[in-house]
Amino acid sequence: MRDKRRKFVELVENRVNRAIKDIRLIGNLANRSAYEYSEEDVRKIFRALQKELEAAKSRFTGDSGGRDSDFRLEG
Repeated sequence: MRDKRRKFVELVENRVNRAIKDIRLIGNLANRSAYEYSEEDVRKIFRALQKELEAAKSRFTGDSGGRDSDFRLEG
């Protein structure tokens, strides 16, 4: 049982830290002098992120919600 716990801790620390890093990189895109985006773009981005966070959280509580396709801003 300790091996399962150790593996969980190792994986979750790596994955959460990677997710945090990627979220920070998304935040870097807010630089209006380097990028052009609309408020609707911002809403879509954070709606998609929030949806995935909620889906991941629900899996920990026993709900096994389906997986949607990858995020696309346009198209």
